[in-house]
Amino acid sequence: MESFNLPKISIPPLPLPESVQRVLQEAKEKLAHRPKLARLFANCFPNTLETTAKLMDDGTTFIITGDIPASWLRDSVEQVMHYVPLAKDDPQLQRILSGLIKRQMQYIRIDPYANAFNESENDWHWNAADETDMSAWVWERKFEIDSLCFPVRLAYAYWRETGLTDIFDAGFKQTMRLIVDVFKTEQRHFESSPYRFQRDSGIREDTLGNNGLGMPVNYTGMVWSGFRSSDDACDFHYNIPGNMFAVVALRHMQEFAEWIFRDQALVKELKTLAADIEHGIKLYGIYRHPEFGPIYAYETDGYGNHCLMDDAGTPGLLSIPYLGYVSAEDPIYQNTRRFALSKENPFYYEGTAARGIGSPHTPEKYIWPMALSMQGLTATTKEEKLAMIAMLEASDADTGYMHEGFHADDPSRFTRSWFAWSNSLFARLVYEAMEDEII
Repeated sequence: MESFNLPKISIPPLPLPESVQRVLQEAKEKLAHRPKLARLFANCFPNTLETTAKLMDDGTTFIITGDIPASWLRDSVEQVMHYVPLAKDDPQLQRILSGLIKRQMQYIRIDPYANAFNESENDWHWNAADETDMSAWVWERKFEIDSLCFPVRLAYAYWRETGLTDIFDAGFKQTMRLIVDVFKTEQRHFESSPYRFQRDSGIREDTLGNNGLGMPVNYTGMVWSGFRSSDDACDFHYNIPGNMFAVVALRHMQEFAEWIFRDQALVKELKTLAADIEHGIKLYGIYRHPEFGPIYAYETDGYGNHCLMDDAGTPGLLSIPYLGYVSAEDPIYQNTRRFALSKENPFYYEGTAARGIGSPHTPEKYIWPMALSMQGLTATTKEEKLAMIAMLEASDADTGYMHEGFHADDPSRFTRSWFAWSNSLFARLVYEAMEDEII
């Protein structure tokens, strides 16, 4: 089942870096006893490089999501994160990753409120009639707090893995400044923000009410977000996992400011902002659930209202330790995890073929393979990791790839046959299981 009728672009496959080829050969040997899983890994691990990545003449890298001819700041990072551990001694992979970081920083400087961008200034848009301050570079302008965090996550992981500092130019520091300014502005959205967004599509989740401002919020110290990582509108505009991600990104930027740019005033500013957001999370983002005890809410408005759910997208509640905010053993996270993987979560589905978390972004009872992969990546036991791999292996509808969502009773009913982020997250789970020698 496909949902899109979009402009098409053709991206020739990149030659696979030697480190990626070595992993594929290793997997061929280690997974020989499970032919279907071996085929899935062989397809999914290189999928981003073979179908979505393009090296640009200016030294940057452009990466589309798959069946949509645009680059999401969030998706493009997650499409390549499983390659980062291979990059230390592979110049070809370094070129791809550093080029993506540089392009993402350029995109944020073009418009820090946009979530997805075009390859060029071609004026392509998801919806040309959106009421917002649109640029010809911008595919979609839904402000999602995580869009400013993911490029920082990739830059940090790249730097720590390779030790290379070529990405940290004047433009990078300018982008850091812009991210901080937007976070500060959106701490007081109604008083200070220029951002508005309305879309007349007839879909409530696609637009912001209140003349494009969103629902009222109280000051909490957290950062306002118009939309979730699913690109659906927030119910209450302080998204808790998104704000946790902002705290982590600000901590990463503190290290950049201290060790790369030697700017102590910026270090202090970043620490203060991170502390303000974290204080807000602890004051407003924890809900005392009658069954599970204290859990992290998905969203709040700062007036005492909470949205209790989890969505398959990252950042979500399940992915909190994956993002680096707390460990998987954190007691409140463990309570939250039990909630998210229960029927108390309105988007947790159980069927005859699988059980897991879906999203209001897809039809009812559709489970997202990304959520199953994330459940495996954040599991604390090898039994749960292996169970998730087995469920993913059994639910690909014999296509050899992961999808956006599939019906809990019938995996042959699925959305998006070409969704590179889902392929990459699955490949990361299997690769980690191989490295841990549990598979």
